[in-house]
Amino acid sequence: MPANEQHDLIEYLLRLGDTAVVQGQRLSQWIGHAPALEEELALANVGLDLIGQARNWLEYAAELLDDGRDADRLVFLRQEREYRNLLLVEQPNGDFAVTMLKQFLYDAWHFQVLHGLSSSSDERIAGIAAKGLKEVTYHLRRSSEWVERLGDGTEESHARMLKAIEQLWRYSVELLESHESEQRLRASGVLGNQDDVVAAWQSKVADVFARATLPVPAAAVPFYLSAREGLHTEHLGMLLAEMQYLPRAYPDATW
Repeated sequence: MPANEQHDLIEYLLRLGDTAVVQGQRLSQWIGHAPALEEELALANVGLDLIGQARNWLEYAAELLDDGRDADRLVFLRQEREYRNLLLVEQPNGDFAVTMLKQFLYDAWHFQVLHGLSSSSDERIAGIAAKGLKEVTYHLRRSSEWVERLGDGTEESHARMLKAIEQLWRYSVELLESHESEQRLRASGVLGNQDDVVAAWQSKVADVFARATLPVPAAAVPFYLSAREGLHTEHLGMLLAEMQYLPRAYPDATW
């Protein structure tokens, strides 16, 4: 594999892996705080699914980097500016409406991305994507149902969903943009068609929002932050400080 294509692939694997692990970490913060025991278990299970997927992506990235790091070191020993996760998932959980809207926007994108990657010319990527797609199919069904239930529920739940949209929608811009490094991977058959991902995401969001009696805002526009460039919101640094504390404090510890 040419060096520039390998660099593009590593960056893409980090984006998938970092996004999954950060969202998994966010969901784990609901343990002991969820509105019902059933939801606490569901949130924890979705988080575990995502962390497992993150390990698969990051193990592949570590092999390509070949610098002595493994998936654990990539997660626990990189700085904030080295993370490539979507800005959306690093946002605080907020209330249950914010958490479920964030999960839905991510799931609708994640499902389409994995669907495309399951036909990748890279057999390792195709295998990881096909396995993850089974889990994300459930994630998307669950988060869609919650958005509908909250949006078309009580006056209070509807108002909270409107507030959640106002808070999170700007970060959806990263779900739909196409980076030149990814365009090169598409040309070689590693990635699927971005236009298909965008169209399917927009269609899914429009359908679920309609059933939830929620308005679909105008398309979000790029702003000064960019996870691809390591420019994150202030929330990621605080999340990493919590997540990375133990392995940084005891770097030689083993289970």
